[in-house]
Amino acid sequence: MLLVVFVALLIALSAANGGNDVSKGVATLAGAGATAYRTAVIWGTVTTLAGCLVSLVIAGNMTALFSSGIVAAKPTDGFAIAVLAATGLWVALATWLSLPVSTTHALVGALVGAGIQLAPGAVKWGALPAKVVYPLIASIFVAYLLSMALALVAGFFTRARRSSPAPVPVGSGGLSAEAATARAPHEAPADASDGTASGRVVTAAHWISSGATSFARGLNDTPKLVAVGSFALVPAGMSTNGILFIVAFSMAAGALAVGMRVARRLGEDVVKMSHTEGLRANVTTAVLVGFGAQAGLPMSTTQVSAGAIAGSAGLQLDRIKFKTLRDFLIGWTITPAFAAGVAWLLGLILI
Repeated sequence: MLLVVFVALLIALSAANGGNDVSKGVATLAGAGATAYRTAVIWGTVTTLAGCLVSLVIAGNMTALFSSGIVAAKPTDGFAIAVLAATGLWVALATWLSLPVSTTHALVGALVGAGIQLAPGAVKWGALPAKVVYPLIASIFVAYLLSMALALVAGFFTRARRSSPAPVPVGSGGLSAEAATARAPHEAPADASDGTASGRVVTAAHWISSGATSFARGLNDTPKLVAVGSFALVPAGMSTNGILFIVAFSMAAGALAVGMRVARRLGEDVVKMSHTEGLRANVTTAVLVGFGAQAGLPMSTTQVSAGAIAGSAGLQLDRIKFKTLRDFLIGWTITPAFAAGVAWLLGLILI
């Protein structure tokens, strides 16, 4: 009976993760008008699934961190239930609220909350800053600055092209390139190459970068969920590969079922992007999250993606919807505290 409970909780948590996180890689596609949200979510689901299936090959450091790097004591059944239930509850609630949150944050909070009940001395408080807190916080600013730097470099080359003599008319109205790219606040600049061969290359690159971001997310998130699921399922006789398949396909199911709820928030409510801006944001996210997965640094795809999308506006800060970022920040702050509190309460009953 307990085995059924563990599997059900792991499926629920993985599905909630898929529903909340699939948007982090593909929201820019729909937000920039490359495709519909449903198509973008399907693309993100397929590429995330690919990342999931190869994650244990190159992401062993992440699995080790979430298996014993935060709580050193041998997990009990009650501990495993508390961690799975607390994390899944918060991620599912946030998805229902269309709020992109970090499963990583929730897992860390739940591990600490349940760990206090299991064995307070086993919680590795000293390891949390360097292995968890610093990478999570730094990743936001690194993503923002890297994406902004790419935007500034792109802007430099754009201005260099515009400085050439004889402005070229565009469109049937004979507007200059400068007039064609004029925008109101919160609007994306026009992609001057749209409809041309170079424009098709940009669009194709945008799709590829989006898939790479989703693939990196699969690499980064799957080992964490497998590690937590292993607390109870490995002693019950299930193999790590079996747990991986449960996580991977549950994530895919959750993404297809409710992935669009959060995708619209990231695709439209941070910065209205062009194709090239979405491409730069995805490249930034894929590089950072992929590096984090390989190095065993539990970066939050949510935070990296949001930082990269905001940074894609460059110095045009009037385009950033700071109210949305404020809402995200509140959610990110609540996440570990909520998961820790629920896990602590469940641990009080179950451990």
